[in-house]
Amino acid sequence: QVQLVESGGGSVQSGGSLRLSCAASGYGYSERCMGWFRQAPGKEREGVAVIDSTGRTTYADSVNGRFTISRDNAKKSLYLQMRSLQPEDTAMYYCAAQHIGCVYSLSDTYFDYWGQGTQVTVSS
Repeated sequence: QVQLVESGGGSVQSGGSLRLSCAASGYGYSERCMGWFRQAPGKEREGVAVIDSTGRTTYADSVNGRFTISRDNAKKSLYLQMRSLQPEDTAMYYCAAQHIGCVYSLSDTYFDYWGQGTQVTVSS
């Protein structure tokens, strides 16, 4: 079993930055694909960024070049550095993990464990 706890959300003005963190517990962290997802009110959940066990990353087009996903396997932690934030980035952000092994995809179908979410609000 894996537990995930996000932190670091908040309110910023357009153009600002935030860094989200996700603390994981349970076994096999370093072998799992990890991802960040977000869901805005009235919209479907979307994949933001995924990182596999080797550190390979992929991003949604809407955040590519502005967001950076990273992981620290020794600390069982996942991060999302967000820069140049825009009002359309406003959403609840979720950390997610796959079962051991990895399907390298932004689809939430492949993610099995989810945190409770942290709110990011960007004002213009």
